Amino acid sequence: MKRDAAGATRVRRAVADEARPVTILDNATIPLYVQLADLFRQRIQKGVWKEGEKLPSLEQLVQEFGVARVTVRQAIELLAREGLLSAQQGRGTFVIGSPAGRERPLRLQTSLADLAEVYRHDKPRLTLIEEAAAMPELDPADGKPARRYHFMRRVHSRDDVPYCVISIYLDNHVFRMAPTRFRRETVVPVLLELPHVKISRASQTLHVASADVDVAGFLGVPVNFPVAEVRRVCVNEQGVVIYLGLVTYRGDFVRLEMDLKP
Repeated sequence: MKRDAAGATRVRRAVADEARPVTILDNATIPLYVQLADLFRQRIQKGVWKEGEKLPSLEQLVQEFGVARVTVRQAIELLAREGLLSAQQGRGTFVIGSPAGRERPLRLQTSLADLAEVYRHDKPRLTLIEEAAAMPELDPADGKPARRYHFMRRVHSRDDVPYCVISIYLDNHVFRMAPTRFRRETVVPVLLELPHVKISRASQTLHVASADVDVAGFLGVPVNFPVAEVRRVCVNEQGVVIYLGLVTYRGDFVRLEMDLKP
């Protein structure tokens, strides 16, 4: 009998474990409520939860994501502070806004000319954080370093929403050709319009990361918010790197477009 009772207990436990929701979140590095808020934010951005709609109940969200009630509440409070959700007592939680950048995403083109064209029509507000003489860290494959570089770090904003932090290294000789324009405008269109500057090679790499404390502060997003890190290099006919741009974009502002040739 004891064996039967023990066996029945094991069966009940197995059934209970099977019925228990499996969480897709990991509390090892990022607080659960921050991860959950990001999932909620993505649903709003993708239109799964549309503006004006009511979210599933607290119990339904607890069951779906396998987290505690307090975690769901913290995630909702975070998005309420961002102006995306409104928790109304006795009625539930409603979507009241969309993540910044959904209506006008920043398109990252795959050719220098197309990228310059996008930037010509996008007039962000540029906020200078730092300006100095500094040498960039270049890979051997990038090209030869210039003798001196002019360094600027700034935040680009659209409609008062910061969407990227960029570190700019310009060959000092090139910078002196149009210092006012380089300080007031995006770099790539200016480079292509300078009559005595010839770009023979340009490259761009992108990888997905998460915002550290420094970047999160400048972009006004939570720590570990999804970001896209872009490394942009322009080389002249002599093989000298005349421009290195290290850009960190808010993930919800970026759309990468590629022409897939048949």
